[in-house]
Amino acid sequence: MLQILHVVGARPNFMKMAPVHQALTTTPSVQSRILHTGQHYDRLMSDVFFEDLRLPLPDVSLGVGSGSHAEQTAGIMIGFEKQVLSARPDVVVVYGDVNSTLAAALVSAKLGIPCAHVEAGLRSSDWAMPEEVNRVVTDRLARLLLVTEPSGRRNLEREGAAAGAIVETGNTMIDSLASLLAREGITARRPRPGRGLVLVTLHRPSNVDHAGRFETIISFLGTLAEDHDLVFPVHPRTRNQIESSAVGKRLKGRLELVEPLRYPAFVRRMVEAALIVTDSGGVQEESAYLGVPCLTLRSTTERPITVDAGTNIIESSCAGDLGGTARRLIAGSYPGIGENPVLRAAHWDGRAGERVAEALVRFGRSC
Repeated sequence: MLQILHVVGARPNFMKMAPVHQALTTTPSVQSRILHTGQHYDRLMSDVFFEDLRLPLPDVSLGVGSGSHAEQTAGIMIGFEKQVLSARPDVVVVYGDVNSTLAAALVSAKLGIPCAHVEAGLRSSDWAMPEEVNRVVTDRLARLLLVTEPSGRRNLEREGAAAGAIVETGNTMIDSLASLLAREGITARRPRPGRGLVLVTLHRPSNVDHAGRFETIISFLGTLAEDHDLVFPVHPRTRNQIESSAVGKRLKGRLELVEPLRYPAFVRRMVEAALIVTDSGGVQEESAYLGVPCLTLRSTTERPITVDAGTNIIESSCAGDLGGTARRLIAGSYPGIGENPVLRAAHWDGRAGERVAEALVRFGRSC
């Protein structure tokens, strides 16, 4: 029996893992188990995603919780090492770029257990982002590199990864999105003329933790809210910054601040939106698949396929005119769900989970 252990810890990991786990549960002679590190532990950021994605509860929960990057990563490594020494899985699978990903890859490498990285090869070239450090180190340690878009292969080859270790599978998070759309009967709707919905997500320290930068963004959002219905599912740390910022206090009444949304509710909001304003990597991808224009409040993106698809504008290309860029995006015309030829060529077709599962089984049986 091939033993495969999935390590997840944060909201995006669950969506990336679900299609892979589901495909493996129907594969003969494979046991697919889930370990949740507890990096995200709030119910709305963690538990409900298992319900929304129709996943079983984790086989193991470490309950590590919050802390500095060093504290969190160390806590996960200590707890994960104990579990791995006890269970001795044949393959450890890590997802994305969070601290749980790095911690599990490090422990697996030290113990000589083959590690596979789903979403390998993405690069922002911004070393101020903790996620960039996590990505690069994880890819150096992993023995199977599963990439979601062509830039992943190019980056890995440039860094010297063995060609035989790289497999282009498509994007498993898009599988979860496509599955939810079908299950919930959600279809694309063009925003109504006039006051279209603007959906906002904002959580990166580079945007939230620097007062001048944060006040510039909140002022921009306040201006957008004068002409559009603006919905802002707000991260707890972001909410605290709004409450303590002079600009935030002044403009708070214009912004519809809501608690983090469950996955189906958030997808419905994305589909309804005339514009998405975000600093999230996953939301850039989801908006591209949905054909909804996206303004990314960052100077770089590790997901250039979203720019190639024509749905995503990175702030560095706005020449400082956020308001003008937002208006142009809202007025633009975009493709419908899943119809973009750039995404289709990259296998964003709802079957990436099956391809990842097949690659994992081949890899595990060859180790």
